[in-house]
Amino acid sequence: MFHWKKRGLLFKPQEIQGKRWLREFAQAPSVLIFDDLVRVYFSCRPLPDQNGQYVSYSGYVDLNRSNLFEIVKISKEPILQLGELGEFDEFGTYPVSVIRDGKDILAYYGGWTRCESVPFNVAIGCARSCDDGETFEKLGHGPVLSYTPDEPFVLSGPKIRRYDNRWYLWYIAGRKWLMTDGRAEPVYKIRMASSNDGVKWTRMGKDLIESKLEEDEAQASPDVFFCNGKYHMFFSYRYSLNYRNKKRGYRIGYAFSEDLKAWARDDARAGIDVSESGWDSEMVSYPHVFTLDGKIFMFYLGNQVGRYGFGLAELVGGLS
Repeated sequence: MFHWKKRGLLFKPQEIQGKRWLREFAQAPSVLIFDDLVRVYFSCRPLPDQNGQYVSYSGYVDLNRSNLFEIVKISKEPILQLGELGEFDEFGTYPVSVIRDGKDILAYYGGWTRCESVPFNVAIGCARSCDDGETFEKLGHGPVLSYTPDEPFVLSGPKIRRYDNRWYLWYIAGRKWLMTDGRAEPVYKIRMASSNDGVKWTRMGKDLIESKLEEDEAQASPDVFFCNGKYHMFFSYRYSLNYRNKKRGYRIGYAFSEDLKAWARDDARAGIDVSESGWDSEMVSYPHVFTLDGKIFMFYLGNQVGRYGFGLAELVGGLS
């Protein structure tokens, strides 16, 4: 069993002043490491409109590399503009995952659109930064990974990695919608695609992680990390319905693989769970694992899927 030592809530959006686009939530942290700082990209929201509808933006916070609890800078504006009328990302860019590509930086993100019969649909877009990750330009007006007969809706949660000069994109794909008390809730599973150039993708076409809680268990945020000759995946999972509470809410699971194709799930080894009280006492989710100066860290979300920000945990020992 791994052991993650919780270091506490690191970034709370409610404490940030003067940014109307950043009022609530700091979701899906994704890291870029620089010489003297750690840049954490995340997705956030302004206050809802008069109809209670949200939009979602993505930005970043720069942290002192020597003291991750010291905020150096917050992006002046969102790194991505929302899509134009009728485009797939008209109402949101969440979540975002970043990776270096030579001198440039690529961002893969979930683009949100609103629907009539269900609340939303999502596809995966891509954008490029040529100014060290300060701002990004979309590759086009449409997604790089969209719906197919086998993956008919809700393609989201992109996590980008590159191994042996090949690009890998882990994501979630919707399987069904369930209705409860007049509300539609999506069920989604973890999948993978690979690419030679990061733009044209070949999908594996199968769910990677077996369900544990129930057949309609929802799985999200698959973060893959290579260490000691093995691929380690930390991800989120929850019950399909009535999950906005401690008993049925998000938890962090774990799986491992030697070939990126066959994954063995072993949540008992994940090593992190909800706290008895505080900001992460009801749920933990959206893990992002990274190395920094010889140590392994995890950023993760707490209650209400990151409404009050993201926290930091440090691995005691190694991944084996």
